[in-house]
Amino acid sequence: MISREVLPTFPTGPGVYLMKGTGGKIVYVGKAKNLRRRLSSYFQKKERLPGKVQVMMTKVQSIDFLCTATEKEALLLEASLIKKHRPKYNIVLRDDKQYILFCMDRNHPFPALRLTRTVKRNGSIYFGPFTSALSARETKKVIDRLFPLRKCRDTVFRNRVRPCLQYHLGRCLGPCCLPVSTEEYAAVVRRVELFLSGKSAELLASLKTEMLAAAEQLAFEQAARLRDSIKALQETIERQAAVLSTVRDVDVIGVHAHGTGSSLAIIFVRQGRIIDGRSFWFGGVRIEDPQDEIQLTDSFLSQFYTQDRFIPQRIVTALGSHDPALHDVLSDLSKTKVVVAKARGEQERRLVEIATANARSDQRGVHRQNVDLQVLARVLQLDVAPERIECIDASHLHGQGMRVGQVVFSHGLEEKSAYRLYTFPALEGQADDYLALASFVERRLASGPPWPDLLLIDGGKGQLRAVEQALKEHGQENLFSLAAIAQSGSRRAGELEDLVFRPGRKNPLPIKAGSRELLFLQHVRDTAHRFVLSRLRQHARGQQLNSKLEMLPGIGPSTAKLLWDHFGSMEAMTNASLQDLQTLPGIGPKKARLLHEQLQKL
Repeated sequence: MISREVLPTFPTGPGVYLMKGTGGKIVYVGKAKNLRRRLSSYFQKKERLPGKVQVMMTKVQSIDFLCTATEKEALLLEASLIKKHRPKYNIVLRDDKQYILFCMDRNHPFPALRLTRTVKRNGSIYFGPFTSALSARETKKVIDRLFPLRKCRDTVFRNRVRPCLQYHLGRCLGPCCLPVSTEEYAAVVRRVELFLSGKSAELLASLKTEMLAAAEQLAFEQAARLRDSIKALQETIERQAAVLSTVRDVDVIGVHAHGTGSSLAIIFVRQGRIIDGRSFWFGGVRIEDPQDEIQLTDSFLSQFYTQDRFIPQRIVTALGSHDPALHDVLSDLSKTKVVVAKARGEQERRLVEIATANARSDQRGVHRQNVDLQVLARVLQLDVAPERIECIDASHLHGQGMRVGQVVFSHGLEEKSAYRLYTFPALEGQADDYLALASFVERRLASGPPWPDLLLIDGGKGQLRAVEQALKEHGQENLFSLAAIAQSGSRRAGELEDLVFRPGRKNPLPIKAGSRELLFLQHVRDTAHRFVLSRLRQHARGQQLNSKLEMLPGIGPSTAKLLWDHFGSMEAMTNASLQDLQTLPGIGPKKARLLHEQLQKL
């Protein structure tokens, strides 16, 4: 345990401190306006420290620091280091997921509406976010039907010589090759922006004015199209009625505490409508007073919004007194003033109640895992509770397409955003689990932290030894704990049982059949097996379809790739018109007719 005698060695300016345990492993990262003053608070009498801090300080062997020019820089550095090292005693946001947004590139004279997961600070305008890709795509289908924006990619747009099918369906103005003015196109862009901003009344008024003007000018076809758009839009608006009158664009945070951890939920409100939300579980993070809740919220926000995400101008929480540096950092990232503040008014307070209810519901879901990680650690003879478990399964289809699938469980729950599939082209045609596992170890070590507390292998002692040996060859045999789970017995006789092996033991661990711990390990193993098998079958189906396509006369590998890249699915290819095929680069009228005839045979 470190002594307070080190305090005079710390500077009095702003910066970040890194508390390290055995072997130099970082166990906590913090920031401070005055490093020496902040660190001195850890060396009070033991009974005056919170329980979590007391436990942490018994593990700390040394403290390093990094000076920064401002407290704002310290907050950014702290968030970056927490993401990189995922220290045990920090509030770590285990979320690599980027939410889907609508994006309109204002720098293009004829912009298309795109779905994206990355915010670029280049003048583009964004709407969202959506946590459900399905929800976002359904909304885009409505927009594509109502508003004649171009749908093609920029590369296709630049190379078209005749309008595509979307133009003939009345769903695109055809700016790629027709004399469409930027003013006419900008009017459509404006309508889309009004729709996505929830300004329905203004949009309807604008469309009705245009419809009447078209009728007065005897442009009856245009007036009829506008009339149909108004009708479809009114039906859509009725399904999306606003629920709030005074709250427009905010993100709302709710927190719920339990004895074993805390849940935090965020809901996204855009133009008075709750459009989506997400919940997060922080195991082991206990809230004992309001300051703990503020610290959890600030740490979450600093990590959540520094991942190239859309930031609203107002973020609402149950409590005030948030870190001023957080306001500065978020404002810099969004290039407009951002406020993190306590809910004001009845509607904002109601939104916080909804978010808190979501957090409470998520917390209950966590405990349905029915496994105590401390008990699991004792059963598996581990030094620490396996809060992060990675499980791998090596698999192939008839000796082809060797893959290793990796699933992740964090605090007993699936962390699907961390799932990975490893492919090994050099092992093609070799049904060798051991070689695949050794190659996996090399790739996994290269990818870096966060490291698992336990790497569980779907296999027996042979697979366990293969992974153990590969780690030793890289000098990392003590990086994380290993275990393997394998079936034993006769399937036909109904005597199958699962055995769990650990390095250094000849016999399996004595885990009672039907125990919660064994059932949990079986669930983790089965999840990994389903994941890798589904990806293998998906890959095989894709290869089968591609082979079927290339067998058609006139379609070689390059043409097949062109068709896949442009249409994306076999169904879209078979439904493509002759005109659609003629718009493809390098496809003339003669080849387009041949392709059209052949594709109809599929």
